[in-house]
Order: sequence, then C-alpha cells, then structure tokens
Amino acid sequence: MEYKDHEGYTHDWVTLLPAVQLAYNTSQHSTSGKTPALVEKGWNPLLPVDHLKKNRLTIHPTANDFHDMWKRACDTASRCISEAKEYNKQIWDMTHMEPDFKEGDQVLLIGKNAVEVKLTEEYSRKHPVFPVISVKPYFQTEEDKFPSRRRNPTPPEIVEVEDSPGSVSKIFRARKIRLNGKDQRKYLVRFKNQTADKDKWLAEDAITDGKLHLRRFRASRRTEESHQ
Repeated sequence: MEYKDHEGYTHDWVTLLPAVQLAYNTSQHSTSGKTPALVEKGWNPLLPVDHLKKNRLTIHPTANDFHDMWKRACDTASRCISEAKEYNKQIWDMTHMEPDFKEGDQVLLIGKNAVEVKLTEEYSRKHPVFPVISVKPYFQTEEDKFPSRRRNPTPPEIVEVEDSPGSVSKIFRARKIRLNGKDQRKYLVRFKNQTADKDKWLAEDAITDGKLHLRRFRASRRTEESHQ
C-alpha cells in the first residue's frame, strides 16, 4: 500500500507497519466479534481519533491523513481475512466428509493427539468437547465381541542349537605341503568345544565357512606383523 501525506511525499512502507499492526489489533474480527487487542489484553488501546476533539473546527492535515490511512488498512485487513476464510472453507468442503458419530460409539484417538493439555489458571474454563477430526471409528473384532472364543496363542517351540562336532573355532597356522607333485596350502584348525590334541591340518575347501575363518586368520596375522 502506497501512502502519501498531504504534501505529496511517499513514505516507506516499513515505517508504516506499526500503524498497520495497530489497525489490525483494533479492528473487530468477524469470528469472535471482538478486536484482537480486546481478546488478548482485555482492553482496546487509545487511537489517534480518540484524541481528536469533536467540537474542534479544524484538524491537523497529518492527523487526517493518518486516520484515512488507518481506515484503509482496516478495510484491507478485513477484506484479506474474509477472502482467506472463504478460500479455506472451499478447500475444506472439497476434501472433508463429516464423520457420522453417535453418542455411545467407540472411537480410537489418534496417537499424536493422545495427550492431556494442562492449562494455567487464567485458562481454567474448559469446554466439554473434542474435535472429531482427531478420532477414528473403532470396529470390534469377533474376539472382542465374544471373549470366550478367543484362542490362547500357542507358545513358540524353543529349539536349542548345538555346535556340530565339525564346527570350526579358529585357524592358528598355515603351511605349504607338496602332494601328488603339486603345492597345497593346509591350515591348522581347532574345532569348537575341542582340545588342542584334536586340531587338524585341513585344506581350505574342507573347512566349514572356510572363507570367513581365513579372513579372520589373515587379519590377525597382519595385526601381529604390524606390532613387531
């Protein structure tokens, strides 16, 4: 909104924001029927027009200009609020269907709204209502309707898994041997729950989960070499 005083000078809009804020807070709102200042603070601040003497024949031009600007700001704010209210109503009516709840119906409260609001003493008056948009209809299952038909769940069967005799615990050493004219690598393997006298030299393909144990064996050797 461009504002010019009686001398034709244009004022910066930023400097007029306090006046617009005052105009909005002292304008009667269509929803509450009261001004925002009255709702929030309980009283309306004095306006420039309140200080003007009605029996005065001449009024300063700046006061008149400010009053006109304030009146235009009030009209603009009221129009914008009405347009926004009508737009929001149209969008809501297009996508919303009023739930058909009756007294006694069971409902589920949406989790994010399942809270108890504790108000201070100044807001101690509560209305015994709850927004229906925050609840969903609850449908009973057959088990809820007839508890005697509910079946007790069968406890899961616990199966104890024991290590097989051939489960490998660790690879300790590696060596090369010549067998049938070919070099082969063997690994000294210790089995789980077995003592050292049960260790065996095995080829990689004969070791259960051989690749996994070999990666651990090679990693441990690199660690030992780095500390030497």
